[in-house]
Parts: sequence; structure tokens; C-alpha cells
Amino acid sequence: MKHSLIDTLIKLRGNPRACVFTEPLWAFSINLILPYASVYMLAHGLNDSQVGLVATIYMLSQMVFAFFSGPITDKLGRRKTTAISDFFAWCIPCLIWWQARNFWFFFAAALINGTMQVAVNSWHCLLVEDAEKSEITGINSLIGAAVQTSAFFGPIAVILFSRMSLVPAMHILYINGFVVMSIKIWLTYFFTRETGMGLIRLKETQGKSIFSLALGYGGVLKIIGKSRGTIFAMVITAIVGIAAMINTTFWQVIVSQKLLVPIHLLPLFPVLRSFIAIVFLFFVVPRMTRGLLKMPLLTGFVCFFTGQTILILAPVEGPVKYVILCVSLIFDGFGLSTLHMLARSLVALNVNPEERARVMAILHMVVMAITAPFGWIGGLLSEVSRNLPFVLNLLLLLIGFCLTIIHFRIIKNPENP
Repeated sequence: MKHSLIDTLIKLRGNPRACVFTEPLWAFSINLILPYASVYMLAHGLNDSQVGLVATIYMLSQMVFAFFSGPITDKLGRRKTTAISDFFAWCIPCLIWWQARNFWFFFAAALINGTMQVAVNSWHCLLVEDAEKSEITGINSLIGAAVQTSAFFGPIAVILFSRMSLVPAMHILYINGFVVMSIKIWLTYFFTRETGMGLIRLKETQGKSIFSLALGYGGVLKIIGKSRGTIFAMVITAIVGIAAMINTTFWQVIVSQKLLVPIHLLPLFPVLRSFIAIVFLFFVVPRMTRGLLKMPLLTGFVCFFTGQTILILAPVEGPVKYVILCVSLIFDGFGLSTLHMLARSLVALNVNPEERARVMAILHMVVMAITAPFGWIGGLLSEVSRNLPFVLNLLLLLIGFCLTIIHFRIIKNPENP
């Protein structure tokens, strides 16, 4: 009996294959540095509220670029947009982070880093537009697993952190991020071709400016408003995005500042989380996603909720805290990776294919607008108590759980299409 996810991987062709096979380079570049961004900022003299403010600035920048991401993607094409925006979104910020001295360096990097929303839109179109609809959930699972391959590169961070202090170790990782991400951009561009829908949109947008295309969002809003599934996908994406941002921003803070875990041990935890995510994405999630996405979503919310609860209750003293942190990461790794994958799948499955770029632009803009304040709010809460950002996460996950039950109960009723 064939493993469904491995079978999907073997059968990949064209753009989906290029996007999936180059994604581990993201893990070896950007995903290798993101877990330590918060403690890196603390090392440069920022306080908790400033760390949260940087996260909020990043989200606000994403919101602005999300608005223009649809017209840019249609005007320039999926392939070219992905290459240009990925370079601006990641390669340039890596150089700024490398040379960072104070808050304003991180402020500037966050503003530029927000262009990643353009890349998110164009790259997602590149990934799924030429794929069969039945393959989309499997492809998104493969992308999730590819991102988590940072676990295989985690020992590099462990060695660096054990042999030198945090800041010089991060300098090496940021330079590595610039180089490897540049290679990924080139390989993705070389091995992909413009999608069928992309070629159509290129012809349709000839002679039109990006700003004039952006003014046509009124019709797109009507498309979104008529689709219950698209609205649900947007809400779930927002909840998962907020929870993930809080967890990414403040996990290293609570572990190093409250639980007093030594800096050189911090890289071990993302490694464990990534390995757990890979195992679940390959061997558990495919069995869960053969029908409706209701049970996988509910399971993801429950697991992430459990992991965050265990983290809050972890004791400060004694070696038992390391065991408890590992247990927390087991639930976090499965819960968050599952929710990320399912949120992407919900969007891909429910978005109007003819207006995918512009619909996704509006979705991302709304999600970023909702998410943006929570970085700053999380920073303020963390200054009061390092537990409070994660208490906020518990509330958000509970809301997501309840909304999932309500949504799937409604769509069972034929009078509520």
C-alpha cells in the first residue's frame, strides 16, 4: 500500500514540483533564523514591548503590500513577481539584521520584510494553479514538511550557539540566509514556468497600471462576500496567523527569560518541534484529511491549545522543566503545523480560481489588518507577565475551535449553502 503523501511527491510535475523541491532551501535559510529573532532583538537592547512593536510594524507593512499583491502578481506574472518580491522581502532584510545596532534597524527591516506578502500571493498561485484540485491538500502538506526540514540543519545553530555568543552566531546565520535564499530564488525562477491562469491575466492586464487594477477590488469583495467557505478560510487564517505570530515572537522570550534556559540550548527546541511536525505531516495528517477538514482542524486547535497550556504551567526550577518543554513542543509541533497546512488548503480550495491573485490579496490584507495589533499587544502583556501572551493564544484557539464547529454544522444544512 502506497503512502499517499510520498505518492503525491513522486507524481509531482511542473511548477508544483519546482516549488516543493526548492522549499527546503527556505528551511536552511530563513526558517533557521526566525526562531531566534526575538532574543536577538533583546540582545540589542530592545524591551518586550519594542519586540512586539516590531512584529506589529511587520504586520502593518504586510497589510499594505497585500493590497497591491494581486495587481502586481497579475501585471508582472506569478513567476517574475515571486523572484523580485522574495529578494526584497528576505535577502535585503537579512543584510539589515546582520548589521543591526538598535531598534531602528529592526524597524526598517520590518517595513521591507512586509513585501513578503507579495511573494506569498504570487508563489501560492505558482504552486497550485496548474495542480489538480484533489492534489492541493497533499501539496500543502509537502510544503509544510519541507519548511520543517530546518530540523536537519538545526545542529548548525546548536554548534554556533555553543561556541560563540548569540550575536556573532546570528550574524553567521543571517549571511547564510542571504546566500541560500538567493540560490532558492534563482532555482525557483529557472525551473518554473508561468501558470495557465497567469498567462491569461498577463494578457488581460496589458496597458493597465497596477493602481488602476487595484481600484477594481469592488467586484472581488462581492465574490468573497458570496462565499461562506472563503470567509471561513479568512477567519481561520487570521486566528492561526495571530497565534503563530505570538508563539514565534514570545516563545524564546518566555523560555530564556522566565524559565531561564541557557542560550546555547535554545536551538535544540526548534529542532525537536520540526522533527515532530515532519512525522505528523507525513504519517498522521494524510489519514486525517481524506474527507472533510473539520476533524483535522479541531484536532489541530486542541493540540496547539494543550501545548500552550503546558508551556504556561512549566516550572522554573529543576530539570523536569526540560521534559515538560519537550512535551509542550510535541503538541505545539503537531498542532501549529497542522493548522498552517489546513489554513493554506482552505484558502486554495475556496478561492475563485479566475480571480485567485486578487481574492488572495484581499484575504491577506484583511488577515494582516486583524493580526497587526497583536504583536504590540503581546509585547505589552509580556512586560506584565511572560505567561500572558500565551493566555491570549488560548483564548484565540478556543474561538477557532468553536467557529469550526459552527461552520461545519451550518454547511450540513442544505438551506445554508
